[in-house]
Amino acid sequence: MLAERYVKLFRSGKNQTIRIPREFELNAQEAIIRREGNRLIIEPVLKKSLLVVLAELAPIEENFPDVDTGLAPLDDIDL
Repeated sequence: MLAERYVKLFRSGKNQTIRIPREFELNAQEAIIRREGNRLIIEPVLKKSLLVVLAELAPIEENFPDVDTGLAPLDDIDL
């Protein structure tokens, strides 16, 4: 893969646009763009799976009430 390639900039309405060559395509539907000095950095926004999101959550310290208090044991329920 090439490390760099010259591309043309053009206007699309009020936006400046760049056509990304195939070898530089991002495997994503969304991207984040930011400026660092004279450079524009474009990074793909990767969707996290639910398991990854849950693993990143901090543990809940709150004590929840016992909601089974006063209910008959499951063995005593006739279906």
